[in-house]
Amino acid sequence: MILDGKCPTGPIETSWDRHRFESKLVNPSNKRKYKVLCVGTGLAGGAAAASLGELGYQVEAFCYQDSARRAHSIAAQGGINAAKNYPNDGDSIYRLFYDTIKGGDFRAREADVWRLAQVSNNIIDQCVAQGVPFGRDYAGYLDNRSFGGAQVSRTFFSRGQTGQQLLLGAYSALSRQVKAGTVKLFERREMLDLVVVDGVAKGITCRNMVTGEIESYWGDAVILATGGYVNVFYLSTNAMGCSVTAAWKASKKGAYMANPCYTQIHPTCIPQHGEHQSKLTLMSESLRNDGRCWVPKKVEDCERPAGQIDEGDRDYYLERKYPSFGNLAPRDIASRAAKEQCDDDRGVGPGKRGVYLDFADSIKRLGEDTIRERYGNLFEMYEKITAENGYQQPMRIYPAPHYSMGGLWVDYNCMSNVPGLFVLGEANFSVHGANRLGASALMQGLADGYFVIPYTIAGYLATVKPGVVKADHAEFKKSVEEVKGQIDKLLSINGKKTPSEFHRELGKVMWEDVGMARSKQSLEHALKRIPEIRDEFWNNVKVVGSNEQFNQELENAGRLADFFEFAEILTKDALNREESCGGHFRTEHQTEDGEAMRNDEDYCYVAAWEFKGVGVEPELHKEPLKFENVHLAVRSYK
Repeated sequence: MILDGKCPTGPIETSWDRHRFESKLVNPSNKRKYKVLCVGTGLAGGAAAASLGELGYQVEAFCYQDSARRAHSIAAQGGINAAKNYPNDGDSIYRLFYDTIKGGDFRAREADVWRLAQVSNNIIDQCVAQGVPFGRDYAGYLDNRSFGGAQVSRTFFSRGQTGQQLLLGAYSALSRQVKAGTVKLFERREMLDLVVVDGVAKGITCRNMVTGEIESYWGDAVILATGGYVNVFYLSTNAMGCSVTAAWKASKKGAYMANPCYTQIHPTCIPQHGEHQSKLTLMSESLRNDGRCWVPKKVEDCERPAGQIDEGDRDYYLERKYPSFGNLAPRDIASRAAKEQCDDDRGVGPGKRGVYLDFADSIKRLGEDTIRERYGNLFEMYEKITAENGYQQPMRIYPAPHYSMGGLWVDYNCMSNVPGLFVLGEANFSVHGANRLGASALMQGLADGYFVIPYTIAGYLATVKPGVVKADHAEFKKSVEEVKGQIDKLLSINGKKTPSEFHRELGKVMWEDVGMARSKQSLEHALKRIPEIRDEFWNNVKVVGSNEQFNQELENAGRLADFFEFAEILTKDALNREESCGGHFRTEHQTEDGEAMRNDEDYCYVAAWEFKGVGVEPELHKEPLKFENVHLAVRSYK
């Protein structure tokens, strides 16, 4: 099937404005009749619930955390992009649009990216009005810093806590609507199924994570804003509760999974320190503004303290390979470059899987107080984890799984191929292509929640009669029984291995075979191993406790069951895409100097996969990508 993204035609500069004007509206008195379910309360979900509540809709918002303000958006550090051009350095909406298309290696929709760039400026105004404490310069104006993949400074920040401060802004807006009665908040609920009636999304089935009760909720539309899926690699920078479950349950009810092979490896993370580590820690990309990446030129110097290695014996590899962008090369390129140095046996630290991020030059030029003011909390975090002082010696960093550019397929209205199911933020595939530029995740989440969904969901609801299907419908009862059946099955196996042991085993296969570098051979090996581990899981997992209580082992086992099924479709997508682009690097498809080699003739499309059943080949649907405003070109940062 050829998919239609329903993108506006005509001049791109007016596309979003025309689309908003042409969309149907719901009048204020009618908005009160519609109920919208919003799953996830991070930047995308929290902003959406608050905005729709403010408009007068009945909103029910769900999160698995004990508070909406504990969403994983809180962990974002470095900043949020907007085309304000405050530094007067040549930025514009078009340049942000261009950088994002190029950064995604020409695998994103032009119309969606233009809209993102256009509304980016509104986001900053909104957040300042909410009291978000952005960094300011000596005159009191909002300050900006640089991020990878751009030659202008467009990133607004709040030291190294930007995600937390933006989430508190969204949470305050959400709390106001809870107090006003337009939003009902349901904490400690995990969505375990999407209820589809006659092909239309009409509700969700949740587990109360405190009591174990299986609950049904109906709505006239469902919004998924549930984040990404990189915990499929086990070790990642994501919170350990982040999973693919909500999106995958939707996929099993007919929603297409788009570009699942596009996963982002972040170059600036603290290296793994042990076999039994449960997660990795992100060090903000903003550090690469003032830190320089290097490794020793000589293998024999790798064991020596960094301070004893002369300047002439250091390889500042990003500055050498990409002189135009240097240490601010995009994440996929910087990650592969770090791996390349370590594969060349020039890594540093335990296991030699690390490179240096050195602030000595910046401290000498600007003074330690300035660096401390810009990044102080990041240095404190680094020292707590490594017991090393980043001001006195270089930090050690290495790439780690961080973000998913792929996600559920949506059209220009952020609606999936299942009518009534909308998908926002990292949970959809729409704007980042094959690689996300730093500081663009927060931009997408807030753009979708504050400025896109209020318009596009109205166009859908205007065609729907409110409250026709409620929780007493037979499909809700069927969904509850299916969810209970899976839970009972997991609890009854009573094997010998914990969910964590199985997850670690899956993650090792995914990282080694489907990680930073992929090949036909490695992907075929993964497709052989994933079903084997999955079969053992369903015969030998040990889930302690019961359903009628708080039970994290049960939660982990359920999420892992979904990861096993999803991992297979991710790997099939990577095997199908016979090219290298962005974060998807096939070793068979690279230039002589090791750069990604795209195949625009055969793969300039969105790959949307339809789940057909476990062990059954999924069906591939394609949405062709057209580039009329940014012409297809070799992506170079040299």
